[in-house]
Amino acid sequence: MLKYLLRRLVNYVVLLFIAVSLAYLVASAALDPRNAFDRTNPKLNWDSVNATLTDYNINPDTSIWTRYVRWLEMVFGHWNWGWTPHGESINALLGTRIGVSIRLVTIGAIIGMAGGVAVGAWCAVRQYKAGDRIVSFICLLLISTPTMVLAVLLQMGGTAFNQATGTAFFQFIGETGAHGDYFGAELLSRMQHLLLPTISMSALSLASYSRYQRNLMLDTLGADYVRTARAKGLTKAKAVHRHALRTSLIPVATSVAFSVPGIFTGAVMTERIFGWNGMGQYFIQTISKNDINGAVAVAAFGAAMTAVSAVLADLVVVALDPRVRVS
Repeated sequence: MLKYLLRRLVNYVVLLFIAVSLAYLVASAALDPRNAFDRTNPKLNWDSVNATLTDYNINPDTSIWTRYVRWLEMVFGHWNWGWTPHGESINALLGTRIGVSIRLVTIGAIIGMAGGVAVGAWCAVRQYKAGDRIVSFICLLLISTPTMVLAVLLQMGGTAFNQATGTAFFQFIGETGAHGDYFGAELLSRMQHLLLPTISMSALSLASYSRYQRNLMLDTLGADYVRTARAKGLTKAKAVHRHALRTSLIPVATSVAFSVPGIFTGAVMTERIFGWNGMGQYFIQTISKNDINGAVAVAAFGAAMTAVSAVLADLVVVALDPRVRVS
């Protein structure tokens, strides 16, 4: 098993290097950092701008391959992901944005994924009963609702609740706001600001994964090996947990693992509506500001998350499927 995982890890590292390198070459060819400056300003010293861009290794006049080699030396030699066209450190910006995204999406992702699996399994064993139909309707309604609409509805509901109760229980703009000086005040404020974004992200994720898990569970519940287990005297609950649920979790685990990068970089709408400056917002900004190094750093983060998620998916598959361990 260890050799299997090591072999897979080496493959992911190689693919990670290739993907990030391609991202750098494409970004260097498509983005022009000189557009980050005001071209209509007649007093702008373009010689100075070009010299600065050369120092930052993002001058389009320099060969892409020359810049690529220098970029590799910076990243692998000094773990320096470069600078923006205006001289800001990518390392510092990325560290801040990753921290924001982790705080924003972690709880929602865990609730959405784990809850989706649990709800989907629950619906599958109660197929076509009242509970299954009600939950299915709610999940399909959530899936059909755009993220922006759901987030705005949550804000409207939170505002109405605050007005009706005369409190400020729901706070949803930014990571934190005004709070008292008592012990735990800042933590409480952060939790209040995190509540509605978490509901917004977890609700859609939970609905999607519950539908996926339900369909997989229905397939495995009707499989021959499950019926054979029941025929040999195994109770329905044990047959579901030991056979149907375990088998159906394998494709779900793989899907969950490869969706993690998209959760971080794809939460653009949630971040914008609730005023969080995470990786989703940063990715859009790097493109709009012609920030080559920033765009590549975001791509590298997404690729790294994909590799880590793939390794975790392999671990889960090995743990759930004895055929992989034997092979």
